[in-house]
Amino acid sequence: MVIAGTGSGVGKTTVACGLIAALRARGERVQGFKVGPDYIDPSYHALASGRPGRNLDAYLAGPELVAPLLAHGAAGATVAVVEGVMGMFDGASGRGELASTAHVAKLAAAPVLLVVDAQATARSVAAIVHGFRTFDPAVRVAGVIFNRVGSPHHEQLLREAVAPLGVPVVGALPRDPRLATPERHLGLIPAGEREAAARRTLAELGEALARHLDLELAMAIARSAPPLETAPWSPSAVLAPGLGEQPQPVTVAVAGGPAFSFLYRENLELLAAAGVELAAFDPARDEELPAGTAGLLLAGGFPERYSSELAANARLRAAVRDLCAAGAPVLAECGGLLYLCESLDGKPMCGVVPARARMTERLTLGYREAQALARTGWLAAPAAVRGHEFHYSQVEPADGEQLARALGWQSAWLLRSRAGERREGFVRGGVHASYLHTHWAAFPRIALGFAGAARAWASRHAGAPVAAGQRPRGARESAPRASGVAQPT
Repeated sequence: MVIAGTGSGVGKTTVACGLIAALRARGERVQGFKVGPDYIDPSYHALASGRPGRNLDAYLAGPELVAPLLAHGAAGATVAVVEGVMGMFDGASGRGELASTAHVAKLAAAPVLLVVDAQATARSVAAIVHGFRTFDPAVRVAGVIFNRVGSPHHEQLLREAVAPLGVPVVGALPRDPRLATPERHLGLIPAGEREAAARRTLAELGEALARHLDLELAMAIARSAPPLETAPWSPSAVLAPGLGEQPQPVTVAVAGGPAFSFLYRENLELLAAAGVELAAFDPARDEELPAGTAGLLLAGGFPERYSSELAANARLRAAVRDLCAAGAPVLAECGGLLYLCESLDGKPMCGVVPARARMTERLTLGYREAQALARTGWLAAPAAVRGHEFHYSQVEPADGEQLARALGWQSAWLLRSRAGERREGFVRGGVHASYLHTHWAAFPRIALGFAGAARAWASRHAGAPVAAGQRPRGARESAPRASGVAQPT
């Protein structure tokens, strides 16, 4: 079932997370999904469900992969709860319904539960529900959930208003500030940064929804979805044509912890299918890269929130700098780019990219069509991909773009959006650092190429000391779950 909203801020995340927690408490195996390019909401889905949070994005992955990715991610689950994005019909800007919640619901043939903020309204909700139900007849609005209901009398008025429409009321949630989730500049605070508090909030949400929602009706609506006529997406199957013989295992270090938590699960699964052993580390805590590191994946996240800890960990910064200098493949997205810069808000970072990063008040947000401008060990220009940007930071070459070019750095991408074209990112040697987030399900060659580049680098350095070094005696073993990177299945 898809949890859609009439707009942003109506309570979709509250309902989705609470419903996942409530159904899990009843013994269901629940898989959570998020429509669109979001890393934070899935972290709450994962905590509530005990399963990895996943995304369904008809722009990044393409409409043709929505159903296969749903089938893949929901394997072994008894119910899938798909949280929508923005208002139900809001899609990629200027592209009609593309990537909207309604679009994904149609691609998944899934019934929709519409969340309506009922605050300061009564009979008018009938017009809202009627409009959303009839705007696109191909979207099946199978139930409505009222949020921020003022009183039992208010709830009764709302139920009476929509009764003539024949749309079942699945429940009504009262106004309760205790169920709010803390936010900051990019939305909710990731669950990994406040896990204990997040677990308490999710438990309260689950109990609240169990009281105020008809869970039997919700499950009946979910069961009304027709069979999903698709073959599940398979990372090993999509890579098989390019893998050849069983590849030699190679270690790729994956940044984790609260500062680097923005990863798509499928990207990791593709790397694992390509013969990569994923070794997690926390750049804010671990003083060395995992032993045998032959490639480095620096995901997005909130390095600005942990800049003091990152700056204080000089040994790890030096290890990253040495690995980059040795030519190992290093892919840095958004927060990873900031970490590779000379400084972030004046605090020293790795000093790999000749640029300084700072936080601003301006949000850069949106889907992007991207064309590679420089060749790396795993991506050849002019390869084209789709991605997205979501950041408040700004990166400026330390002494101007001319110096960066003089030092051998090239732009990573030519980005195209409705605002026009621009060059973005940095490439030199094995380093590819940019603001662009990519979902590799639609571009598995990235994973295949990255694994091959790491394997080639490892073979060239066989028997030589790895720049990453060995773990210090007594340090904890590299365990993906310990640092916030889920081990692929």
